[in-house]
Amino acid sequence: MEHFPVIDGVLLVVAGWLALGVLGLAALRRTRAVAHALFPAGAALGLLLCALGLAGVFAGEQEVVLPLGLPNLPMHFRLDSLSGFFLAVLGMVSAGVGAFSAGYFRRGEGTPPGLLCFEYHVCVASLALVLLANDAYSFMVAWEVVTLSASFLVMTNHRIAEIRRAAALYFLISHVGALALLLCFGLLQANTGDYTFANMRVQHLDVLSASAAFLLALFGFGAKAGIFPLHVWLPEAHPAAPSPVSALMSGFVLKVGLYGVLRTVFDLLHLQIAWWGVVLLVLGLCSALLGVVFSAIQTDMKRLLAYSSIDNIGLMFVSLGLAILFRAYGMSTLAALSLTALLYQIASHAAFKTLLFLGTGSVLHATGERNLGHLGGLIRTMKWTAWTALVGAFASAGLPPLGGFVSEWLLLQSFLFTPHLPDTFLNMVVPIIAALIALVAALGGYTMVKFYGIVFLGQPREAKLADAHDASPWERVGFVWLVVVCVLLGLLPVQFVAVLDRVTHLLAGAGIGATVAQHGWLLLAPTSADRASYMPAIFLAFFVGCCGLAWVVVRRFYHGRLRRAAPWACGHPFVTARMQDTAEGFGQPIREVFTPLFRIERELPSPFDAHPVYRVTVTDRVWTLLYEPVGRAVKRVAALAGLLQTGRIAVYLMYSFVVLIVLLLLVRR
Repeated sequence: MEHFPVIDGVLLVVAGWLALGVLGLAALRRTRAVAHALFPAGAALGLLLCALGLAGVFAGEQEVVLPLGLPNLPMHFRLDSLSGFFLAVLGMVSAGVGAFSAGYFRRGEGTPPGLLCFEYHVCVASLALVLLANDAYSFMVAWEVVTLSASFLVMTNHRIAEIRRAAALYFLISHVGALALLLCFGLLQANTGDYTFANMRVQHLDVLSASAAFLLALFGFGAKAGIFPLHVWLPEAHPAAPSPVSALMSGFVLKVGLYGVLRTVFDLLHLQIAWWGVVLLVLGLCSALLGVVFSAIQTDMKRLLAYSSIDNIGLMFVSLGLAILFRAYGMSTLAALSLTALLYQIASHAAFKTLLFLGTGSVLHATGERNLGHLGGLIRTMKWTAWTALVGAFASAGLPPLGGFVSEWLLLQSFLFTPHLPDTFLNMVVPIIAALIALVAALGGYTMVKFYGIVFLGQPREAKLADAHDASPWERVGFVWLVVVCVLLGLLPVQFVAVLDRVTHLLAGAGIGATVAQHGWLLLAPTSADRASYMPAIFLAFFVGCCGLAWVVVRRFYHGRLRRAAPWACGHPFVTARMQDTAEGFGQPIREVFTPLFRIERELPSPFDAHPVYRVTVTDRVWTLLYEPVGRAVKRVAALAGLLQTGRIAVYLMYSFVVLIVLLLLVRR
């Protein structure tokens, strides 16, 4: 595999996506051609990229230089096991989203379908180039194209002012983060003038410069990943975008931020410092706790999933923080265990969150509703959507034998080794973080019960739901593909850890693949079978056997003796949908317990109102405590700068003259 030109194949996939985008412009308003030809072709290229990415994990390092861009500034691209893994995840997500989009975009939603096709394929192509970039110039060009194309995708239904504001917020925060990345690359090149990553790898920055580069990278990449407190764009942009776009952004665009931090900390920087890991642990915990709490109280199904993504990203940063901590103290094998948990989380979250967002898209198309209070009972009319969404909800809740359980289990195994850290303070604090992570996992399961129960179970809360149509055949293809990935990640963890082992060896110089392989494919034991182990296939067989035994017992011994009757319902003979627990009812206990985290505004009705309305508005305190003061300060600075804009050429010449005099004085000194 060392001489197989995998990187050439990846670049051909990128070129194919760009060609599909151009064809979309040529078929600007031909919805059927775009939906049934171009998007499926993009999905096929996604499958090919997934295979190439997996091959790239084992192919070794491959480099190519393309004479594109500015004179004497070619684009350097490099494929290694880290970029190969992320390319495989991108291919998996784009295959599901592309197949689903073939049935979803029946009409252009505010944007002509051909233009939407162009924006989407440019976005996925630029994401692939970000993963291949081997110099700061190529990286920033691809990074900015991702931001621009994703902003336009969010703004698909641009006639709605709220959607335009959400896209503008995402665009603004992403570009502020891009400025931090430019400064980070400026530090990493160490005044050599060579901005290739190969040059940055051989530089040995002092602790102060390396720490500054780490903080800049954390800010820049964290803005894209949606880490606390840079998360405010995420619950606005994801609900505003069409569901396939939301699926792509949650399934992979957020992961690009994690890729950037991994690339910077473990590849471009030559050292890892313990307090870096502590910072990531704290920020990850804050993100996870805030995300899961806000997710539990939402009444909009897409906003619920958006906050759930903040929760999942927080858990990933916790895994990354643990890896840096272990690596800083020379505990490479434990760092590899934490990195394995992180990479497993990335792949698993990409599969189940993409599946859930696509499921909400199918529900939205069939019902025209995003509000949980207007849904219910869809399992009767949308059977395909219901059972596939159930798999996604189980995986998101961390239930075995799916991939979500394996990733969380590996994270908790990493925490079990933190008492070996040679720091008394960390030995006291980290167990508290582990306990809070367990709380976050439990609340995540609670949120998924709310999501699935309100949308699909019970009785329909609106009469029109009886006419809801199920997912189209193309949408079902996307569903089934992602369900298969969720199941395989849960049932074949030993094989997947062997793949991840190549990545952890690159990043941490160690892996757990050899230890895991000693126990065979049935038993997952990351350290030793005596300490902790998990057998997904045995668990699945036991579960299926219990269900089969129950079915046989009922059919064999009780068949014909059953009397069917309406449920007792506390003695009430007429049960209606209004008697079911609501989304607000599910979230009220969480809202009461975690009240300090919310800014709550209540609109109380008057006793004399003919039509009384009780309304509760819950907003994020981070917005009011951090972003609103910053916005006011920016407006004041802009107003002061506006005073300089007199409109008279003589005044502008005076400004130039004064600046010139000051510069001459500085040069003379």
